[in-house]
Amino acid sequence: MVTVTIHGRKIEVPQGTVLEDLAEEYGQEYDGMIAAAAVNGKIQELFKKVVKDCTVNFFTIKDDVGHKTYVRGATMLFLKSVYDVFGAKAAQGSYVEFSVGRGIYICTQGHVASDKEQAEKLKKRMEQLVEQKAMFKKRSYHMEDAMELFRAKGMEDKAKLFRYRRSSSVNIYEMEGYYDYYYGYMLPNAGYVKWFDVIPYEKGFMLLLPSRENPVETGEFADRRKLFRTMESASEWGRIAGIETVGDLNDQICGGSMSDLILVQEAEQERKIGEIAKEIVSRGNVKFVMIAGPSSSGKTSFSHRLSIQLRTLGKTPHPIALDNYFVDRELTPRDEKGDYNFECLGAIDVKLFNDNMVSLLGGERVELPSFNFKVGRREYKGDYMQLEESDILVIEGIHGLNEKMSYALPEESKFKIYISALTTLNIDRHNRISTTDGRLLRRLVRDARTRGSSAQRTIQMWSSVRRGEEENIFPFQEGADAMFNSALIYELAVLKPFAEPLLFQIPKEAPEYYEAKRLLKFLDYFLSVPSESLPNNSLCREFVGGSCFNV
Repeated sequence: MVTVTIHGRKIEVPQGTVLEDLAEEYGQEYDGMIAAAAVNGKIQELFKKVVKDCTVNFFTIKDDVGHKTYVRGATMLFLKSVYDVFGAKAAQGSYVEFSVGRGIYICTQGHVASDKEQAEKLKKRMEQLVEQKAMFKKRSYHMEDAMELFRAKGMEDKAKLFRYRRSSSVNIYEMEGYYDYYYGYMLPNAGYVKWFDVIPYEKGFMLLLPSRENPVETGEFADRRKLFRTMESASEWGRIAGIETVGDLNDQICGGSMSDLILVQEAEQERKIGEIAKEIVSRGNVKFVMIAGPSSSGKTSFSHRLSIQLRTLGKTPHPIALDNYFVDRELTPRDEKGDYNFECLGAIDVKLFNDNMVSLLGGERVELPSFNFKVGRREYKGDYMQLEESDILVIEGIHGLNEKMSYALPEESKFKIYISALTTLNIDRHNRISTTDGRLLRRLVRDARTRGSSAQRTIQMWSSVRRGEEENIFPFQEGADAMFNSALIYELAVLKPFAEPLLFQIPKEAPEYYEAKRLLKFLDYFLSVPSESLPNNSLCREFVGGSCFNV
């Protein structure tokens, strides 16, 4: 017998008890379906056994760890179904591209017709595997054996990824003859994948999955066509550049061609910024460029580079930060925990902003406010402005795309831009990189450099930041006149040497330790690229330092 501590209670169980059995017995004490566990602080899959005295904590699909485990299991289940219904070549050729809302876009690259009939076949096969509770079997392979296994199965992307791993072994999952590799932990069996849907979309399918907030239903698919096109364009650029996966990127780093790649992608970003500037000017009567995007999108650097492009076209841009229109601290709304909610629209003096902008549009001279964040008060420091014929205001803030933010301004006077770091690089064909992870790593590095914030504090605040984005930014992104993807295909390799020491500082007993360990494992896939290679106007320099802009 061994002693297991769950929720502070000590219980005696036979040595070798499976964690899944404990989860079933004590699951009613948790809010949501249990998907994974932590044994003495180390994340474990539910098919693992208890072999000694320990403390066990469970993760449900409402937790970040549990939700990622659910998504991983559902993704493998989908690809196993492709394998069963359409053959090995179709499964190997399928590419798990990126997420759009609650959907994960999986491009079958011509191996499977994208229509309702094929979607129903896949969904039916998935449901059969769920009903059978088909096992996700995990086995450790020597690295060379794993590379040989995947080469034999035509999955060269995985063999290329493993080539750069330092460990001597790798874990591979198998389900009834279908083998795959996944970055992270897995569900015990297909029976856990209770909520999903499959619909045809573009050149493949959308695998619809529940959110953390509402984990027991998939809901309706909210199509975000502009976002999809922007991400598809970035994926196509990666294909042309020959870099679709981390293994491809590592090959480029080893081949000594990174300097050229950096210059080419920086030029590509500059070209796109220039196109946006031309579109703004071509409209003739735009006076307000409204820029919005989630945290760590590079909004400040982008606004500087856009301003330079506007100047080359004869315009005189002036930056305005919506943060300067915060209400005084004591007037700021509070959230459900009683904390100030700086990210809601009520934290901004919307009426004052509109009054000022309408006055400027009418040719009046206006004194603009600035906000003193130390004392939480609005101040006036003699910053007067009067718009001339060539002047354009470049306005940056999280509410820039919300019509309620600029309700008094004529629609023809506004040009709205949505910016985000939309990562389309994959770990391998079946393991995508979350755009959220890229932005979190950016913020970790920047917060440590500019604010002295620890990685633990940044991770601790991240869920609140994400909640604010879901409420205040993402619902308005499709209303943008232009979308700009600020992600650089090589940036994670640049961020790696900055982020790793920060993540290693998080103590094992901290709640943020699990996320730190996950990110460290993720960064381990990448070879490093020195930041000295970056131009001084690169968006990446907003995070690692050395920018020619005041960011």
